[in-house]
Amino acid sequence: MTLPQPVRYSADLEEIKPDEQEVIADLNDTFDTILNRTAEDYGHAVRSVHAKSHGILEGTLEVENDLPSELQQGLFATPASYKIYMRLSTNAGDILPDAISLPRGLAMKVVGVEGPRIEGAEGSTQDFVMVNGPVFQTPDAKKFHGNLKMLAKTTDRMEGTKKVVSSVLQTVNTALEAVGIESSKVQSLGGAPNSDPLGETYFSVTPFLYGDYVAKFRLKPVSQGLVELTGREIDTSVSDDAIRETVQAEMRDTAGEWLLQVQLCRDLEKQPIEDPTVEWKEDEAPFTTVARIKAGPQDSWSDANVQKVDEEMRFSVWTGLAAHRPLGNINRARKDTYEHSSQFRAAFNRCPMHEPTA
Repeated sequence: MTLPQPVRYSADLEEIKPDEQEVIADLNDTFDTILNRTAEDYGHAVRSVHAKSHGILEGTLEVENDLPSELQQGLFATPASYKIYMRLSTNAGDILPDAISLPRGLAMKVVGVEGPRIEGAEGSTQDFVMVNGPVFQTPDAKKFHGNLKMLAKTTDRMEGTKKVVSSVLQTVNTALEAVGIESSKVQSLGGAPNSDPLGETYFSVTPFLYGDYVAKFRLKPVSQGLVELTGREIDTSVSDDAIRETVQAEMRDTAGEWLLQVQLCRDLEKQPIEDPTVEWKEDEAPFTTVARIKAGPQDSWSDANVQKVDEEMRFSVWTGLAAHRPLGNINRARKDTYEHSSQFRAAFNRCPMHEPTA
């Protein structure tokens, strides 16, 4: 089958809603509820989403040689090697026992990336923020805010109740998957399987500029040690931090390798920019590898990296090159809300955020 040519970006591909700034203000108010409540509980400010880390990895990103011309864009314009940091997490805004099962996240910071920056993006890094599923739970920021308000009401220490709810939702999710249905909403509320984050495939979910084009990203494990962990569930009954402890034990002797892949938009009807609940089907818009990520055996929970990455760094889709600017309503809403959260953390903890240098 001959694929359509990739869609070239133009400003009219994005549809800016008249109430976007109002929705962003509402999101920040609700995030404030989460941020203030958790900071009061812990005596320490944490992220408003993906608060709990399961591992911090250092590694390298190596851009592939001889990429097709349409893929030689931005960070991937020329073969090069970069230092990277990866943070594995769970998506709640409070620090929960691992028995409360939620989707996984992976944030990656590529260090020493030169080129024109997104307006307001400090430093010389390129961030990727991904989750272990190909679609977002709501089509726009307004509907996401409705879900967030519900989650904000549960942001406290009612952990026993949350464990019961999560157990029920995991049963519901298993039943849905048995008949071929995946429910991102059930998973986002606590019904995700407690899978090993090192074996998961991660997706950007939302689209980005890819130089002249539009694309989504995927990070896929390929080394044997990681592939063997794909789909493996962790027994979270043994410890509130069982996932972190499992990752730490596995990374002591695991050489991890992932493919960073790009999915170019080829049909705006089938691969919409403004609705991230629509999956871009791989047979209609295939993924192509543009870089390899390698992380050798290491202590994934060292005191030094926990301080440097978990406490002193922020990850944002709006930190990076202009060639990879975020697109769509959800991404536009993320710009101010991510900044709002990091400013709160920096002020409360009296610890400014740092962008690492090469």
